[in-house]
Amino acid sequence: MTVTISRLYDTYADAQQAVRGLEAAGIPHSDISIVANNSDNWYSTDKKVDRDADGVDDRAESAGKGAGIGAGIGGTAGLLAGLGLLAIPGLGPVVAAGWLAATAVGAAAGAATGGIVGALTEAGISKEDAHVYAEGVRRGGTLVSARVPDADRARLDAVLDRSAVNLRDRSAAWQKSGWKTFDPASKPYGADEVRKERQLYAGGMR
Repeated sequence: MTVTISRLYDTYADAQQAVRGLEAAGIPHSDISIVANNSDNWYSTDKKVDRDADGVDDRAESAGKGAGIGAGIGGTAGLLAGLGLLAIPGLGPVVAAGWLAATAVGAAAGAATGGIVGALTEAGISKEDAHVYAEGVRRGGTLVSARVPDADRARLDAVLDRSAVNLRDRSAAWQKSGWKTFDPASKPYGADEVRKERQLYAGGMR
């Protein structure tokens, strides 16, 4: 039996380490997914992208292996070499790879059960948590999800917990400022809004 585990990270670098930790723990690339906010254009088509730090442009690796969203990401370069740009309702521009992104794009765009929330709930994440994860990406975060054997969940939860956002605390903080639920029809955060959001939690409450 497999279960889906997910975590939200304030920075792509933290999420990147989580993905590598899962890969090192033996989780296949096809069972891992990453969705990162790109409002500040850190992933740009105008510059080299080397997020897996191997000295080669990740997009060139992806093209060479036929890698893309939800397909062809089982090569030796790992999941992060399959990153690609796409748009998910309510999130704005995101950089993503893996099964969750493929499901989110394939779901009914803009529908209450579509997009990232629909993809997460379909995978077994509670609706409440799915809304917080989606809002976290909207506000500049990065979501990592993995399908793992139930027997290994505790061990792999520990891998993902490093540097992860405390979902309950973050949700409570947003609710104090009036947030209620993720709305796929809402306006995506811009670069300045994302920067301000990140500054709120840098070095503070996770």
